Amino acid sequence: MTASTTHLGGVIAATQDAVAADKANAQVVFRASAGAHDAVASTVSLGQYRVEVDEPPQLGGEGKAPNPVEYYLASLLSCQIVTWRFYAEKLGVAVDEITAHAEGDLDVRGFFGLDDGVRAGFGEVRVVVNVKGPEPLERYRELQEAVDAHCPVLDLTRNPTPVITRVEIG
Repeated sequence: MTASTTHLGGVIAATQDAVAADKANAQVVFRASAGAHDAVASTVSLGQYRVEVDEPPQLGGEGKAPNPVEYYLASLLSCQIVTWRFYAEKLGVAVDEITAHAEGDLDVRGFFGLDDGVRAGFGEVRVVVNVKGPEPLERYRELQEAVDAHCPVLDLTRNPTPVITRVEIG
């Protein structure tokens, strides 16, 4: 057992204990803030981290940083990998290596308002996870089912999430 899997096992156990003691311990709030600069770029603050976001020149930006939908793909992939690691530990499935890639199809007519019948976001996203390890295929299928059921960013994509926007002037 590696130090990272031992650590994950401890995190899983501590979380289960904390939630069993008080369900309020299951509630976590994540925050982000952003400020615009240049033509369409922004700097997003995520706690102690800063992330630059831009668009490619064909979408009005300077291409100095990934665009929002690329960050979505990064969020989805990183969340998939975290969830694969957690559930491998939780289910006792041996995993030697996990890599993933994704691509999404976006029709810019939706974003530019050229056709209101075309959605502004991805029409489809394809994710491929490559897992290496000693387990039989059935164990990795079981692991995939657990990941698909519990990956937060995948859940955000598959299920409507209420988003309330408010504009403050001043």
